Amino acid sequence: MNSTLTLTQEWDKTFPQNEAVDHCKVTFHNRFGIELAADLYKPKGAQGPFAAVAVSGPFGAVKEQCSGLYAQELAARGFLTVAFDPSYTGESGGTPRYVASPDINTEDFSAAVDFLSVRDDVDPERIGILGICGWGGMALNAQRTADYKAGTYQRAGGVVDPVPDDAPFFVKDYHDYYKTPRGYHPRSLNSTDGWNVTSPLSLLNAKLLAYAEEIRSAVLMIHGEKAHSCYFSRDAFAKLQGDNKELLLIPGAVHTDLYDRMDIIPFGRIEAFYHQYLK
Repeated sequence: MNSTLTLTQEWDKTFPQNEAVDHCKVTFHNRFGIELAADLYKPKGAQGPFAAVAVSGPFGAVKEQCSGLYAQELAARGFLTVAFDPSYTGESGGTPRYVASPDINTEDFSAAVDFLSVRDDVDPERIGILGICGWGGMALNAQRTADYKAGTYQRAGGVVDPVPDDAPFFVKDYHDYYKTPRGYHPRSLNSTDGWNVTSPLSLLNAKLLAYAEEIRSAVLMIHGEKAHSCYFSRDAFAKLQGDNKELLLIPGAVHTDLYDRMDIIPFGRIEAFYHQYLK
């Protein structure tokens, strides 16, 4: 199927390119017919088939930010990886733009795995996924009617800018990444005008942890010890069953430290986890 997307070909990531890794743009479709844009990374000069990992996140970010950093680093460590923009965001297709949907975004990951599984240079029995950050929001129930009448979709606004002096630390933490040269990207929702305000409506009814205890696959959860969101991982981990589950807390780390701090992100542990279970 021919691509209908317009993809940026120059290197416009928020992190430097690793010359030990080959990189190219790829596209694939999910089962809803939405075409997704991705960056594919693989070890330069190495021969497959490789163990592969599909990467996406954080919520409101694009593949040119931390998901691409993770994907490139894992490729440098021997994996074939794709970092993709979820439906309705970044360079991926889908309209209306900037909508979050738990079912469609879950399908996006499944589509990425499907894409990887049919590649000659990937071992289809050794494919993992890596999601960064979490999904959350708030409901503005009256807004849906207002949008319908207006024939457009109001944006909720990205990360607060400028940051009030009395803002909670996590707001300043997000600002330090999304609104500064450290992590700003013009296609990132968090860096610009945010999601459509109606996006959280579907998330309210998504019981994401309802069947967590039934997960039999290996799980490695990583969180900054000082992150405001650390309780998310603690609560989720408490529901998991089996001895192949691990919660790794990074001492002293805040939420965005795990976005791009190469001295803090435990790539060695991530690499070991995939080597252990993708075999």
